Amino acid sequence: VQLQASGGGLVQAGGSLRLSCAASGRNIWNYDMGWFRQAPGKERVFVGSIRRSLSYAYYADSVKGRFTISRDYAKNTMYLQMNSLKPEDTANYYCTTLRSWPNNPTDYWGQGTQVTVSS
Repeated sequence: VQLQASGGGLVQAGGSLRLSCAASGRNIWNYDMGWFRQAPGKERVFVGSIRRSLSYAYYADSVKGRFTISRDYAKNTMYLQMNSLKPEDTANYYCTTLRSWPNNPTDYWGQGTQVTVSS
């Protein structure tokens, strides 16, 4: 499956953004999927994930209660709704499939989408 993240941008602290992860090649209901992010000079870290069939989601403590992951099977797309954004959420965001639940990614990353939160 090929994945393309989009929807990033510049937003003020407290604002919201919705990221999209469009899949092609395979249907997303075949995969557990996740969002990760990488800030400048830092390692890529887990943000959240969603199971292939139950749509059960799991989140990193740093985003719990602010971010929500969902899927649209008709559009073969996963979303990351980000509310109450903080400057520390600034990063390049990537979507990927998971090797194992809840936060072990495969090696495929694709292009990310940049999110910048100003204070």
